[in-house]
Amino acid sequence: MNARIASAPISWGVIEVPDWGVQLDRDRVLGEMVSLGITATEFGPEGFLPDAPADRARVLAEAGLSAVGGFYPAVLHKSAEPGSADDPLPAIERELEAYVAAGASTLVLAAATGAEGYDAAPVLSDAEWGTLLANLDRIQGAAAAVGVVATLHPHLGTLVETPEAVARVIEGSSIGLCLDTGHFTLGGGDPVDLVKQHADRIVHAHLKDVSVAAAERVRAGEMDYREGVRQGMYQALGEGDACVGEIVEALVGAGYDGWYVLEQDTVVENEEDAARALENARKSVAFIRAAVAK
Repeated sequence: MNARIASAPISWGVIEVPDWGVQLDRDRVLGEMVSLGITATEFGPEGFLPDAPADRARVLAEAGLSAVGGFYPAVLHKSAEPGSADDPLPAIERELEAYVAAGASTLVLAAATGAEGYDAAPVLSDAEWGTLLANLDRIQGAAAAVGVVATLHPHLGTLVETPEAVARVIEGSSIGLCLDTGHFTLGGGDPVDLVKQHADRIVHAHLKDVSVAAAERVRAGEMDYREGVRQGMYQALGEGDACVGEIVEALVGAGYDGWYVLEQDTVVENEEDAARALENARKSVAFIRAAVAK
């Protein structure tokens, strides 16, 4: 089952959010992934890997990793008019060139608000919802045309974070979902229930474990998202409250055959944090292997 287990640079603190923390050297991050027996990775944020498709593919191959795809936040509620300044499709089509070059299979979209960070999301009008849903279907079609599966990632601080918003996407679009066990829990959802009700829509999985106590402080506004992460909102898999083993069991039981991606937001401020990130990744990879095999 190791072939379907992958990682993501965010588990080493590499993220698109400005002033998040120390951004570790690419060679170190990829080397540590390989040291854990990981054979595939998501791309990470813009700038982590080369922009040129051929160079991106080469860097991963030289590290001994295959490409899964990646997390791509995009503003989807402004315009679905081809050629308009707010049309998200041209940039995504350029990104898909790198996916094809690297043999990546999965585009993980997030419905970004247009603001930096993940601390608040506006309420959309019905018209904006219509635009967002139309763009999801347009992007899904463009990705499928080049052999890539587009998914939507419900994510805290984006326009699709709650079970109600996810239900609206399921009803109004045909795009598949990336089930992020942490973010869906943080958004007030039950991941196991989502798998049981909509297993046919789940095509990608990001595995996180969550400290509910820290998450409740973030939801209450006592600390922002980054501070929650820094204070341990995400735990090594099996050490938090998200029932990740039960979620994996439900996915396997539903016939899920996609990737299980270790993708845990981490803040790295010093070498001690970097060592902790590696150890948490080590524990989590072992947990995934045992859970999938079981």
